[in-house]
Amino acid sequence: MENVDVVNPSGINGKTVIDDSVVAKLTGIAIREIPGVHALGGGAARVAGAIRGVVGNTDHAQGVSVEVGEQQVAADISVVAEYPVALQELSDRIREAAAKAIIELVGMDVAEVNVTINDVHVQENDDEDEEPRVS
Repeated sequence: MENVDVVNPSGINGKTVIDDSVVAKLTGIAIREIPGVHALGGGAARVAGAIRGVVGNTDHAQGVSVEVGEQQVAADISVVAEYPVALQELSDRIREAAAKAIIELVGMDVAEVNVTINDVHVQENDDEDEEPRVS
């Protein structure tokens, strides 16, 4: 968790605590909006996510792991890409979206964003049991 000491314009001092799970959730929401991202997380995480989806819960932090330090955040992101998206370009867009969310919404610097593309989704292989696209 990140503790930030602040003095706001009204002169009231205080501390803001931002939990790691909040940073991961905000980052996950930003990643889901990127064209070419089919799903977040590895196989087991996607199965658990599909089960949560059936009962009406969504884990927006699925596939996102963060380490929040004193002033910086490091993120590890795991995704399934849509075919035929250019994977290096997708990775760059994921890094940019994650960094933007962390900088603008959390107010911290980004140390690194590691992206793992663990599968490619091919549309013609869809069947009724597969989870829908995230966006």
